[in-house]
Amino acid sequence: NWAFLTNIASRRAEDAGIYHALAGSIWVIALTAVMALPAGVAAAIYLEEYGTNSRLARFIELNIANLAAVPSIIYGLLGLGLFVRMMGMGRSVLAGAATLALLVLPVVILSTRAALRTVPKSIREGSYALGATKWQTIWHQVLPMAVPGVLTGLILALSRAIGETAPLISIGALTYIPFAPDSVWSP
Repeated sequence: NWAFLTNIASRRAEDAGIYHALAGSIWVIALTAVMALPAGVAAAIYLEEYGTNSRLARFIELNIANLAAVPSIIYGLLGLGLFVRMMGMGRSVLAGAATLALLVLPVVILSTRAALRTVPKSIREGSYALGATKWQTIWHQVLPMAVPGVLTGLILALSRAIGETAPLISIGALTYIPFAPDSVWSP
């Protein structure tokens, strides 16, 4: 019933609910999407449209391929060292979301690149023929046509993120939280 979604944890099974866990999951996944989507789309645009044969593009592609193969527990240790300790975020929603954003970034980049490749070259050429700059062509023609593929990649990435527990446990996420988060700095 509805009370199961809105009640907090309780010792009595008939009164127990998942509100705190649900609210925490929504906070973390929303922040993960806000962090991973712009960075992933920007990296994919650079790799597909601007840096096709540059050394920087090859370096980024190599790192994306390597990051895609890293186990999630390693991302947890990276998040613990980088976000929790070095950057001083503590064991917060923001640190968890940043860790999960790194985890799903290769998925977002690769799916966005694939979506950008599906846009016909004639669309770009037509835009250039009408006097548009490269960025105007990308922003007004290419990205709108690639949105379905980008959103599909985002859904796949977030479904991976919501199923991962190892990184969050590694950064010190509490297993029982007696309250719902109210900001990005909440545990």
